[in-house]
Amino acid sequence: MTREYDFDIVIVGGGPAGLSVAWSAAKKGVHVAVLEREEAIGHSVRTSGVTWIKEAKSFGIPSDCYNPIRNYSFYSPNNHITIKGNEPQAAVLDVRKTYQFLAYQAANVGADIFVRTNVTNILEENGKLVGVKATSIKDDLVFHSKLVIDASGFYSVIGKNTGTVSQWKRFGVGAEFEAYVDNIDPETWHLMVGQQYSPAGYAWIFPLGKNKVRIGVGVGKPESQIDPTQRLLELVDKKPGPIGDLGRIVPIEFHYGLIPNEGLTHTTIADNLILVGDAAGQANPLVLEGIRYAIEFGRVAGQVGAEAVLKNDTSKESLKPYEENWKKAIGSKIKAAVKVQSRWLGLSDEEWDKEISIIQELSAEEFLDFVKADFSMGNLVKLATHHPKLAVRQLFDMVKSIRSEQ
Repeated sequence: MTREYDFDIVIVGGGPAGLSVAWSAAKKGVHVAVLEREEAIGHSVRTSGVTWIKEAKSFGIPSDCYNPIRNYSFYSPNNHITIKGNEPQAAVLDVRKTYQFLAYQAANVGADIFVRTNVTNILEENGKLVGVKATSIKDDLVFHSKLVIDASGFYSVIGKNTGTVSQWKRFGVGAEFEAYVDNIDPETWHLMVGQQYSPAGYAWIFPLGKNKVRIGVGVGKPESQIDPTQRLLELVDKKPGPIGDLGRIVPIEFHYGLIPNEGLTHTTIADNLILVGDAAGQANPLVLEGIRYAIEFGRVAGQVGAEAVLKNDTSKESLKPYEENWKKAIGSKIKAAVKVQSRWLGLSDEEWDKEISIIQELSAEEFLDFVKADFSMGNLVKLATHHPKLAVRQLFDMVKSIRSEQ
């Protein structure tokens, strides 16, 4: 049996990007559907959940959805620093709870959500995108819509089916355990770099609260052929560096995910189509986090998309304000971050030991601006003035050249 639906906007993917689109668009009064292939919103966790308290508060995410972090430990093979902050600025999200908060928020303003709904193909008429085809538990489904928003994550399902984008060539792969541990400071995260942790990436310990952590490994592809799951198992077994301080490690959940890692190379609009979140490559390449971008630009996509629907014009030209908005906000920052990451990927263990000593000169605020890829000109001037050894002068020149190209 085939069931058919009519919506103004169909959103493929029930993660933070898709749910934020739904909330923003439904508030404008348009008829919105979110299609999620899993059996529940947030059912499978594919992210370590790192974000920033300032942004979480601006999005209205309740404080009981995250664990605050104010100290930042950094380990290389033969060096270790801890940068201490006066107030928590980073956060580790309860991912499932956060996504479901966003889902209820969207539903509250009229969005419909379909779980266990797997999109199988696009729907076209006269060569134009007019919806999607899907399967559910029992039925085949057809969703007619004026606009489709691809929030399907790394795989960019609709973007690839329409030929708008191709598969990412550079990406990060992460494997982690959510686990009970005997010992953890819930206010301190731990990042680990070097060959024993990840030859093209990093390992992490992100606290979720008392005796509860996420411990994982991220690996850059194609730079390394290491299997992050195998490396994670080895680290939990051998317990190098701060992992040994955790005491007993009892895995409760296993998480695995992929994130684009080549900067903003994809187009994100076409006739009757918007890409947002990981599907659009909106991720910070330094620590491979993108939830804040997914929410922020999901809301922009929802607003621009709803306005286009209400004008009865969902052409690429009508959707341009969305792409202009996010490119202006983060385009030069992400380009600069890609350059920094390329330099970091080439560091030897000995060079990482030296790099960490230099990073120790930063305050907590300066360190977080750096890892957040907040390479505003004001921040760069301040860093270059206070910390000439950090090679920020080179970064300053990079960003100036990138901005001059725009």
